Amino acid sequence: MLFVRTSRLLLLGLAAASATTELTPSTWDASLASGKSLFVKFFAPWCGHCKKMKPDWDKLAEELADSSKVLIADVDCTADGKPLCDAKGVKGFPTIKYFSPPDEEGEDYKGGRDFDSLKKFALELGPGCSVDAPENCSDEQKKDLEKYIAMPAEERDAMTAELKKTLSDAESTHEALLKELQATYKESMDKLEKLKEESAPKLKLLKAATPVAPSKAKDEV
Repeated sequence: MLFVRTSRLLLLGLAAASATTELTPSTWDASLASGKSLFVKFFAPWCGHCKKMKPDWDKLAEELADSSKVLIADVDCTADGKPLCDAKGVKGFPTIKYFSPPDEEGEDYKGGRDFDSLKKFALELGPGCSVDAPENCSDEQKKDLEKYIAMPAEERDAMTAELKKTLSDAESTHEALLKELQATYKESMDKLEKLKEESAPKLKLLKAATPVAPSKAKDEV
């Protein structure tokens, strides 16, 4: 009995050790400041697709646990991580995003969700181009970076705010259009269903009023 209990505790310990890093607002900034890229799955525990990909995601976290370039992490949108999900514009589950410092906005991951696809993408991640890491910049990025470095800080801040506002406005417009389309679709579907319901009895009687031609087999008999 003692052996069985000890084995269970050992298995629980191994499972805990293999879990992905779970991020919350209190740990987000420190993780982003670590210099590693963040490969993050925003999820809800009840989500079927989240459960399906969890084994591959956890395996990825285990294999890259010692990576100096990327951190594989989870954010539970139904618990302490909810403010992060709201801030990052998470609409559905799972949403996978990647953040390459100093980028705080992140980008949506659009690749496959099997282990091989996730691993291939994760291995290509790393710290992004910045004034503190110019070695990570392409020649084109260096030219733009030098231009922005030469700008007064106030001008950079104003340009950043303007771009963020433009993106936010575009997203709001898109959401409004989506709601309008959904309403139009629902109205059209309701009309179609009503027409089907009203037409069904008539179609049935019209069909019933048409005599069925006798088959040749019966004529021959």
